[in-house]
Amino acid sequence: MAPCIPCRRARRGGRRSAAQDLNAIKRVEPVTIAENAASLGVADAASPAAATRITAYGILFAASASHMLNDMMQSLAPALYPVFRDQFSLTFFETGVITLTFQIVASLLQPLIGLVIDRRPAPYALPAAMVFTLVGLAALAYATSYPALLASVALIGVGSAVFHPEASRASRAASGGRYGLAQSLFQTGGNFGQSLGPLMAAAIVVPFGQHSVLAFTVLALIAIVLLTYIARWYAAHSAARKNAPATTRSAPVSRAVAARTMAILVVLVFSKVFYLASLQSYYTFYLIQTFDVSVQSSQVLLFVFLAAVAAGTYAGGPIGDRYGRKFVIWLSILGVLPFTLLLPHLGLIGTAIDSVFIGLILSSAFSAIVVYAQELTPGNVGAVAGLFFGLSFGLGGIGAAALGFLADKTSLSFVYNLCGYLPAIGLLTYFLPDLHARRN
Repeated sequence: MAPCIPCRRARRGGRRSAAQDLNAIKRVEPVTIAENAASLGVADAASPAAATRITAYGILFAASASHMLNDMMQSLAPALYPVFRDQFSLTFFETGVITLTFQIVASLLQPLIGLVIDRRPAPYALPAAMVFTLVGLAALAYATSYPALLASVALIGVGSAVFHPEASRASRAASGGRYGLAQSLFQTGGNFGQSLGPLMAAAIVVPFGQHSVLAFTVLALIAIVLLTYIARWYAAHSAARKNAPATTRSAPVSRAVAARTMAILVVLVFSKVFYLASLQSYYTFYLIQTFDVSVQSSQVLLFVFLAAVAAGTYAGGPIGDRYGRKFVIWLSILGVLPFTLLLPHLGLIGTAIDSVFIGLILSSAFSAIVVYAQELTPGNVGAVAGLFFGLSFGLGGIGAAALGFLADKTSLSFVYNLCGYLPAIGLLTYFLPDLHARRN
C-alpha cells in the first residue's frame, strides 16, 4: 500500500532538513573547533594556524612596557638640553645637532635592519639592542666634551635602530589580526616613556647633575629581561608559523599606486614629525623665555604635552581598526591645524591647555600611517616599520637642527608661528586610496 501523503511530506522534509544540517555543520565546524579549543586550552589551540588568530596580550603589554623604558631613556638627552647648554655653552644649532646625531644614526639603520629581519627574523636582537642603549647611557653620564656627548647619543641611536623594527614585528605577530590595536599599544608605550623622560630629568638629573643619568641603566637591565621574554615567545611563534600552511595576501593596489601612496605618507610623516620636533626640542626653552618659568616647571609642562601624545597614539589604533586608517589620518593631521596656529598667541595656561590638544590629535596619526603602509605592501612588516620609525627619527633630527638654526637667527616665537602651518600639508590625505573600503 502506498504511503500516505503526510508521510511522504515528512520523509521529504526530513531528508531536506538533514542535508541542510550537514551543510551547516560543514560550514561551521572548523571555526567552532578552533574557537572552542582556544578557549579551553586544548591541543588544537596550540596549532600554528590557531596561534596566529589569538591575541597574545601578555606579549603586547611586555612590548609596550619595553618600548616605554627604551624611549624614556632616549628622551633623557632632550630633557637635559638646558643643562648641557649651560655646561657646554651650546648654541641652539649645536643643541639641535645632538638630536640630529641620534636621529640620523637611528634613521639610517632602521630601514636596513627592517629589510634584513623580514627575510631572516632575529628575535634575540631585541635584548642585544638594549645593551647598546645601556652603554650609551653610561657614556652620557660621564661625557666631558661635546664630541663625547654626540658619541654617547649615537650609541643610544644604534640601540633604538635595532629595537624598533623587530619589536614592531613581534607586536604584529602577537596581535591576532588586531593590527591597529597592537601598533597603537606598542607606540603608546614609547610615547608614554618619552613623556616620563622630562619628568625623571626634572626630579633626578636636574637636582643631582649629569652623573645621575647612570641610575637609569637599571631601567635598561629591566628592559633586557622583558625583551628576552618576548624574544623566546617570538622565536617559538616563528617556528610554529613555519609548520603552518603557507598563505599569501595580494597587494590591494598596483605597484605604481603603492609607490605614489608611500610618497604621500612620507610627506605626511614629515609634517607631523617636524612640528613635534619643534615642541620636543624647544618647548622648554620657549616656556622659559616667554613666561619666565623655572627649568623644573618647563619639564613638567613638557611631560603634560608628551603624556597627551601617548594618549592620542593609543586612541588612533582602535579607531583605525573600526573606521579605517585614512579617517584617522584626516582627523589627526587636519584637526590639529587650528590649535597649532593658535599656540604662539596664548598665555601660559592657554599654551599648556593648547599643547594637550595638539598632542592628543596630532599623535593619533602615526600608528595609523604605519599600519596603513603595512597593509599597502603585504609581506614587508619590518621594512615598513623600519622605514617609518627611521623617517620619524631622521626627519625629527633634521627638523630639530633646522629649527634651532632658524631660532638662532630669529626667535622661538617666529619658529612656532611658522610651524603652525605645517599640518595644512595634511590635505594630501585626499589622494590616499581607501584601503578599508576595498577590504570590506
